[in-house]
Amino acid sequence: MVKIAVTYDDGKVFQHFGRTEAFKVYEIQDGKVVSSEIIQSNGVGHGALAGLLKDHTIDVLICGGIGGGAAAALADCGIEICAGAQGDTDEVIESYLKGELVSAGVNCDHHGEGHSCGHHEDGHSCKGHEEEESCGSGCGGSHEEESCSTGGCGGCHGGCGPHFTLEGRNVGKTVRTHYRGTFNDGEQFDSSYDRGEPLEFVCGAGMMIPGFDAAVADMEVGQIIDVHLMPEEAYGFPNPQAIIEIEIARMPGSEELNVGEQVYLSNEYGQSFPVKVIAKDETNITFDANHEMAGKELNFRIELVEVL
Repeated sequence: MVKIAVTYDDGKVFQHFGRTEAFKVYEIQDGKVVSSEIIQSNGVGHGALAGLLKDHTIDVLICGGIGGGAAAALADCGIEICAGAQGDTDEVIESYLKGELVSAGVNCDHHGEGHSCGHHEDGHSCKGHEEEESCGSGCGGSHEEESCSTGGCGGCHGGCGPHFTLEGRNVGKTVRTHYRGTFNDGEQFDSSYDRGEPLEFVCGAGMMIPGFDAAVADMEVGQIIDVHLMPEEAYGFPNPQAIIEIEIARMPGSEELNVGEQVYLSNEYGQSFPVKVIAKDETNITFDANHEMAGKELNFRIELVEVL
């Protein structure tokens, strides 16, 4: 018997794991749903939610957005994560059981309502249609947080890819790796060596892009490998639905943005995500929320420094 919990709100997948008030728990036998029930979160936070799911002997969590800290807490409890789900929970479960559900370690539900934007450089902030939030422009990825921001300045954090279950000696363990990432033409886009600090993450917890996670899963400490990742193993392919057009009048402050700028938007749940301004006229401004490396093949030299 396998038990799968889905963040739940009125029949739909709730989009912020840390704020979910309920889970719909499905019992699966022979690949089919045999029962389901709703359990309440009782207002506890990220870490306590992981404990709550462990107490209910949950094997898999399906959710919308989730941050690295929450993912690590779930991994410590031995709970597999399938993030980035949307829509009716019963339909999502059926997609999962058919192997059709796409998983993302970090994912955002982008909405035109309630967006906000701003500039890091001058500290400017502005409010969206419904609420006030501040956010900043930067490297198109920033560093992984308890939010829906992806990537690390073009690095290898939390991208989208096919759902899969990893096997290997390092799965579920906290590992530290050095890496150098390059495009096919040899141009370097990121390097932990240059920063002088290894990257630390929980292997197999969905905190990394799928191909990077898979490469580290069975490495030995001190081993160095070279891997070539296709887009589906890295940041996926550009999604037309990630193109967001908003009326400038509904987003005070957006009139100051220019085409080509990279900024952050915040969705209705307060989750921030990086976007690029790709078009603007007197009435509307258009943002591209696709990861800057969506559709690209990537190369990594990975060194496993330590398994904690």
